[in-house]
Amino acid sequence: MDRVTTHRIEPLTPETFPAWLALAQKHNGVWGGCYCSYFHDDTKHTVKEEHDRPTFKQRLVAEGVAHAALVFDGDDAIAWCEYGSPVELPNIYHRKQYDAGETDPAPWRITCFFVDRDHRRSGVAREALDGALELIAQAGGGEVVSFPNELVPGKKTSSSFLHNGTRAMFEQAGFAFERHIGKSKTVMRKTVPPAGN
Repeated sequence: MDRVTTHRIEPLTPETFPAWLALAQKHNGVWGGCYCSYFHDDTKHTVKEEHDRPTFKQRLVAEGVAHAALVFDGDDAIAWCEYGSPVELPNIYHRKQYDAGETDPAPWRITCFFVDRDHRRSGVAREALDGALELIAQAGGGEVVSFPNELVPGKKTSSSFLHNGTRAMFEQAGFAFERHIGKSKTVMRKTVPPAGN
């Protein structure tokens, strides 16, 4: 029997930013106070080190250079999946190794997930991933690359370390495995057709 969900997906915008911020603040800024800013760099108008992390992220959202699919339960954001162009999200882990083996750079990348502690291990990360892919389709589609973790069979891994999801989840979403980078990360790719096709 299929699980019935009352969740909905909304893009990260100035209007949804307060709900995103509330989720981040509930978890002490996420990943040690990152506020989902690690993968971003300075823009023409905003220098990361000149702002606290929440303000930096808010400025990027206002500039239209920070994208995420937010999973809402009622008025509350309970998860997100960050995506964007390589220009928006340049600071990936193992970048030198990734770049050295990249022959066909994708126009989109997925870099980060976060799920409210009260909703973990319930499929919400997958909802966020599907939401990001749908938003990418609405923006014209194209190739999407991501860097999920490869879990070691039989070894328990805390969900708090899975900031980019798992290889299994991406495979279920139709991504193809390309290669390993670093100790436990993978490079996975999928082509998303434009919405309506």
